[in-house]
Parts: sequence; C-alpha cells; structure tokens
Amino acid sequence: MSDWKSIHLDDPSMWPTDVIVPLEASHNDERGSIQPLYDLPTKSVVIISSKKGTVRANHYHLTDWHYCYVAEGEIDYYHRPHGSEDDPEMVTVKKGELFFTPPMVDHAMVFTEDTVFYTFGRNPRDQETYEADVRRITLVDPSKID
Repeated sequence: MSDWKSIHLDDPSMWPTDVIVPLEASHNDERGSIQPLYDLPTKSVVIISSKKGTVRANHYHLTDWHYCYVAEGEIDYYHRPHGSEDDPEMVTVKKGELFFTPPMVDHAMVFTEDTVFYTFGRNPRDQETYEADVRRITLVDPSKID
C-alpha cells in the first residue's frame, strides 16, 4: 500500500452526534481489564501532554476528525460549528472520558489540570498533511485564562 494517506476511511454517518462518546463496557477478569475506546479505521495516534492553565487547538479542520481520550487530568472543551457567531458551548471532559470533534467545528481546549490525552485522527499527523488541513482561529483567548 504505497499511498495509504489518500485512502478515505469513513463518512459522516459513522460519527458520534454528541461531544462525549459513551464507552463500551470493559472486559474485566482476574488479570485486569480491557477498555475498548472505538472501532474505526484511523491514520494517526498521538499522546499529548498539557500543563494546567494552557490552551490548545483554537482551530478547525477541513477534513480531519479526532477522538480524544483523557488518560489523566481534565479539559474544558469549547466548540461551535465553523462560521457560527454564537458563543461556543463548553463541555468539561474528565479523566476516563472519550470525546469527538468532527471536521468544520471550531474548537479549543483549556486545561484545568495537568493533562495527558490520546488523540486518534482520520488524517495522518505528519506536519505537511496537518498544516494543509488546519485553520487557526481564536475561539478562546489564552491571555484571558485564569
């Protein structure tokens, strides 16, 4: 497979309709547990660590989507459809929760604690592909974060 970056993985009918994505039940036995996160093809997986009081994202994607799983910490996640003049909705995402951002949604993340989260994306995460798809905005002004 020489051109894996151009393979189309999904369509919008497969995407969650809410920000927080309910997790499937875990499988538990005497060895521990296995927690399924989601079962969709993906082209990138990254681990992101963020310090309390910082802001990430402040952008939208043309085609990329991402599921994010909070392993440690907490995120105030702001979102609204791109082009909307409405105030963004804020959802607090806690440790152990999975959330979803589709394409063409303005979003920003404010870290209320030191946080580590995993991001699973539709598009490859090489810098060239990422920069071609992302559009930076200021949804949340970092200078106004307490």
